[in-house]
Amino acid sequence: MSDAGFAATEVALRIRQGARDGVLSFPLTAFQADGALDLPAYRGYLSTRLEANPGAVFPACGTGEFFSLDEDEYRSVVRATVETAAGQVPVIAGIGYGWAQALRFARIAEDAGADAVLAMPHYLVNGPQSGLVEQVGRIAGGTDLPLIVYQRDHVAYTAESLRRIARFPTVIGLKDGHSDLDRLQRLTLAAPQGFLFFNGAPTAEIQARAYAAVGVPAYSSAVHAFAPEIANAFFAALNAADDARVEQLLREFYLPLVEIRDRGTGYAVALVKAAARMRGCPVGPVRAPLAEPRPEDLADLSEVLDHGLALVGARRQAG
Repeated sequence: MSDAGFAATEVALRIRQGARDGVLSFPLTAFQADGALDLPAYRGYLSTRLEANPGAVFPACGTGEFFSLDEDEYRSVVRATVETAAGQVPVIAGIGYGWAQALRFARIAEDAGADAVLAMPHYLVNGPQSGLVEQVGRIAGGTDLPLIVYQRDHVAYTAESLRRIARFPTVIGLKDGHSDLDRLQRLTLAAPQGFLFFNGAPTAEIQARAYAAVGVPAYSSAVHAFAPEIANAFFAALNAADDARVEQLLREFYLPLVEIRDRGTGYAVALVKAAARMRGCPVGPVRAPLAEPRPEDLADLSEVLDHGLALVGARRQAG
């Protein structure tokens, strides 16, 4: 095995252990009112996420509005994450677009000290399976960083494609956003031993039990971005097989939350950021093309958030 392959194996082990101990956290990127990057606010916000003991942090990904960051901003966010995390947990930075641009971001992430990268779906076009595999191969061949691929929207791998992707020495896992459990089960069966899989559904807790049933217990939590107390309470109940507690949190918090989320385009990020501001986190607004949630949706979000916090014995004021 190459040096890069050995390093990838070590990072994969750290991520696997982290996912057993806590949820995967995707921090929001803080902006000022005029849309400029607010790095001091981001550092402070990230510190509070780290205090809530995530299994790993994924800066500048979908929740972190990767698509709206230029390369200098991206570099600043990833470096700030690495410095703030200070080795506590693995740092996996988002990369994306076509393979050439994804490699530019991967090299920035490597220089900034990230432990691995998450390759988000490429830009705009659909591609055949052979093209999807080559896209991953081009990225994996251009950086020594361990690579996790993300399938959602127009990217969906077959079992044979996953076998080919998994042969690249630095490809260590797959994040799934399709929630097609038949396809996902086939992928887990086709993957080599030790390959990582993550539940990356928009509100992953809703489907956490179903994913775990096909061998994918690890999941990302958007709720951890604004209410880590709730996210951690759910994680603990799930791992303790406390079905009554899991059902209560799903029925009384997560289901109402996703019903509000489904009312608006882009709410998977905009609503999360609004909820973080309600907790006193100075993360600022979303950047276009996202837009702020409607006032009536914010009012409903406020009620759901307060009820969820009450369920776990927390209060609005805590960030």
